[in-house]
Amino acid sequence: MLTGQQDPYAAARGRMVEEQLRPRGIVSRKVLEVMREMPRHLFISKEHRDEAYDDGALPSLEGQTISQPYMVAAMTQELRLEPGQRVLELGTGTGYQTAILGRLVAGDGGSVWTIERAAALTALAQRMLGALAITNVHYAVGDGTAGWPAELWDRAGLVEFDRILVTAGAPDIPDPLLRQLADGGMMVVPLGGREIQTLTRVEKSQGHLRKTALFDCRFVPLVGEYGWGNGV
Repeated sequence: MLTGQQDPYAAARGRMVEEQLRPRGIVSRKVLEVMREMPRHLFISKEHRDEAYDDGALPSLEGQTISQPYMVAAMTQELRLEPGQRVLELGTGTGYQTAILGRLVAGDGGSVWTIERAAALTALAQRMLGALAITNVHYAVGDGTAGWPAELWDRAGLVEFDRILVTAGAPDIPDPLLRQLADGGMMVVPLGGREIQTLTRVEKSQGHLRKTALFDCRFVPLVGEYGWGNGV
């Protein structure tokens, strides 16, 4: 990472943490630290970079949007990440959330497995994270609602994921994700309609699910076989 003298956005990131995140209940030291360090402006289209640390979603690259900093922090905090965990992410986008996950689980073999429908975005995220030296991320292009692709699953020797993060609004929890979530694992997913959802934490224990409604949110629809179909 750049030092404060080299990075003109360092002060803005600090204000984001102190004015947007802490007052809203983001208390995880690890989440606050990674949000303070991660250069969000690099994942945003150039004409909006001066707004990179404002309190809101913004256009990113390839016609996509990047979630509000608070939403990224809140979802990340709810996952209760630890080094060594395997995390599945649905919706790579340009890779900002992916990068944060990668930093937080680094060490002890921790890794992120991220799926994106758009190949151009996957390629872009790979370049962005490569430039940031985040190397514990695996990428796939496809329908994330079906979980990590079976042919890649076997090749990687995976069994299950400790954590799953869904970054789009789903009508219900996709069954393939439940099958790929380890016992004792946790998922954070926006559940509800196309316009408004409830951010929900799902915990799996001995085959049983415990759902905790967190707060209302608004995400783009989760498109795919086990989401809203293949059309938006």
